[in-house]
Amino acid sequence: MRVLVVNAGSSSVKIRLLGTDNTLLHEVDLDADRGQPEPGAVAAAIQSVGPVDAVGHRVVHGGTSFTGPVVVDAAVLTELDQLVALAPLHQPPALAALRTTLDVLPQVPSVACFDTAFHTTLPPSAATYAIPARWRTDFGVRRYGFHGLAHQWAAHRATELTSYSAQIVVAHLGAGASLCAVRDGHSVDTTMGFTPTAGLVMATRCGDLDPAVPLWLQQHAGLATGAVATALDHESGLAGLAGTSDMRAVLAAESAGDVRAELAIGVWLHRLRGGIAAMAAALGGLDVLVFSGGIGEHQPELRARTVAGLGFLGLALDPAANHALRPGCDADISAPDAPARTLVVHAREDLVIADQVRATLTRRDLSTPAR
Repeated sequence: MRVLVVNAGSSSVKIRLLGTDNTLLHEVDLDADRGQPEPGAVAAAIQSVGPVDAVGHRVVHGGTSFTGPVVVDAAVLTELDQLVALAPLHQPPALAALRTTLDVLPQVPSVACFDTAFHTTLPPSAATYAIPARWRTDFGVRRYGFHGLAHQWAAHRATELTSYSAQIVVAHLGAGASLCAVRDGHSVDTTMGFTPTAGLVMATRCGDLDPAVPLWLQQHAGLATGAVATALDHESGLAGLAGTSDMRAVLAAESAGDVRAELAIGVWLHRLRGGIAAMAAALGGLDVLVFSGGIGEHQPELRARTVAGLGFLGLALDPAANHALRPGCDADISAPDAPARTLVVHAREDLVIADQVRATLTRRDLSTPAR
């Protein structure tokens, strides 16, 4: 089964065609400022890939209705539209790409695969907020978690690359960033919450914030609700701290002595190290730390600076292995005598999505991603 994978995010649309054995047959990456590619670009990219048997879509938020992949029809689209407010950076571009695919390939089944699905195994203690019961029961306010497709792949690869990986922390670090604690292949804690705005410092998202701050800004500083929401998702994170959302530019500015960049990197690392320690605490120990995502895979300096503050967890890097790693490769970069291993895993959400599509259309078990 040839599966076309459409991964529409907040800054790009990644299109991959995978053969029956998951061989990569075709790939296209489209720039998408705030999730919006050039008009007609997605349709043209889909038309360029050749014969397709099925399409898999990464959809960030499945709410409580979608806890696994589902074949898309009109009723599913209607339900997904209702979740836009919970993931305003990601849900609209995903649904726009999905609708484009249905228009271009109307006879080909489309399957929605959800980032939230991997986190349905969160225990109640990790998923529940200490808020009024009515908010939880009537409005569905809880920790959903995101980046689940990426976390699932990284944890799966960790078990292939190491002989002892029951307790894994995945650090998926890119424009969006989150941590996940994985025990025996199941998510037990994660940093993102009700929406993808929570957790770590990201490119333009603030991450964790005192919940009274937005209320104070509206009630006492006179800011409109929409202005606050836009600032938290589009003007915060690295952009708010350093004036740019590009981590490469922030690192270059830090090296040049820019005090804003120095603060931005300091805040970014502080939140990341603290989050990794919290995930290890949720697991009761740590066997493997996995770096993934654009920053996690391509910034050896940040990997080194992160692990340098986590020696108490048994982590230590081999500097030569860390800096020699080639982009797109999976590797163990641990110091030989480190009690816990540190890996770098190339993010392959497309493989998880393709396997979920095949499993959904043939009703196979989804517990282990195919490679």
